[in-house]
Amino acid sequence: MTRYHGVLLALFGAVWTWAAIEPRYPHDWLLENYLVFIFVPVILLTGRWFRLSKLSYTLITVFMSLHVVGSHYTYAEVPFGYTLQQWFGAERNMYDRLVHFSFGLLLAYPVRELFLRVAKTRGVWGYWFPVELVLAFSAIYEIIEWIVALQVAPAAGLAFLGAQGDVWDAQKDMLLAAVGATVAMCGVALVHWRYDPAFASELRASLRIGRRDAPLGEESLKKLLNDPPRDGS
Repeated sequence: MTRYHGVLLALFGAVWTWAAIEPRYPHDWLLENYLVFIFVPVILLTGRWFRLSKLSYTLITVFMSLHVVGSHYTYAEVPFGYTLQQWFGAERNMYDRLVHFSFGLLLAYPVRELFLRVAKTRGVWGYWFPVELVLAFSAIYEIIEWIVALQVAPAAGLAFLGAQGDVWDAQKDMLLAAVGATVAMCGVALVHWRYDPAFASELRASLRIGRRDAPLGEESLKKLLNDPPRDGS
């Protein structure tokens, strides 16, 4: 761990400690922090073998900090959310909308870095797949929220969901995550368009089909069945 990583960890630890002191709804705080208990150790442990950029870790830290602030008050009662409500003339606390938008805006770049470095994704797919994965994770989280809300006490479940009476809350949250990820990837694309001479050629190359390309599905299955086993038996 470098000094920069240590600073990020210390800053997040300070925010988390503040959020853990006398949260407004302790049961909801615990439910919200399962995300922290799982993913922070995963990020720290995987960093020993696969270290992301400082930018990615910074974006992740900002998002996790926004999340634990919401866990202190519950998303539906964060004071800044009421300020956003006044700014937008909304009928509800808007903090949860901000966090779902930030989920896409802040985490799309770390996801893109993962795709580029591990899956060797290039061109169009390096911008499209992060948006897809953010939207998939957002949908998975909404499903988890629904399942958890059914298992706990009604008051804790409603606080955890933070729907505030909106029957379309989950769909709007997923949409905002997708919009945030799209904004982030458009920003990254603009930077590469401005400074990367190979930007356009890489986009075109990523959409070309190789000369040796062949259908998969039953075609590849037939080939597997017809080829002799590798051990020669």
